Amino acid sequence: MMKLVISNKPYSPWPMRVWLLMRELGLVFEEQIIDLSGPDKIARLRAVSPSGRVPVLLDGAITVWDSLSIIEYLAERFPTAGVWPAAAGDRAHARSIVAEMHAGFTALRGQLVMNMRRNPRAIDLKPEVQADLQRIFTIWTDTRERFGKGGPFLFGRFSAADAYYAPIVSRLYGYAVEVPAACRPYMDVIQSLPAYKAWRSDCDLDPWFNEKTDNL
Repeated sequence: MMKLVISNKPYSPWPMRVWLLMRELGLVFEEQIIDLSGPDKIARLRAVSPSGRVPVLLDGAITVWDSLSIIEYLAERFPTAGVWPAAAGDRAHARSIVAEMHAGFTALRGQLVMNMRRNPRAIDLKPEVQADLQRIFTIWTDTRERFGKGGPFLFGRFSAADAYYAPIVSRLYGYAVEVPAACRPYMDVIQSLPAYKAWRSDCDLDPWFNEKTDNL
């Protein structure tokens, strides 16, 4: 059985993306959580991850690290699971917006730090964060208009693109960000996913409260 190594769920957007995708697509795996509150966390991370970061997917003798690499591995390993949209043009667009999220939006990440247990509360957003948000809203509306006619997700059916933007939905909620009316239905459908609800429920069971993050 595949094993997915992740970290504390309230604060872990990168592991969330892969976990959500695998759960929602029905891929069977075991999860291993590395608690980042311990003093020996670096050693424990290095023991399973060449990069010292999670997520890491262990599939027999194969080790895959980095969320995007894992997603591409899953697409090859399970070609009929629906990791990416079926049509070539849709798939190209999906990979582009996933790569943009993977490499960009650093201002947003820096100010709207992931914390799924955060009581919704607005903060003053930096101009560069506002620019990141506008780009994300454009991605959502443009993708839905062009590719999403067959269902409620970015490409109609749930795919890696939705998993990749799911932590953004959590951040928008936790920081009470004003969202265009056209984007609200998409946020609602992400939050209604069984896998999203399961991850959110598990956050309440996590014993670690990151004082620095929780006080932002």
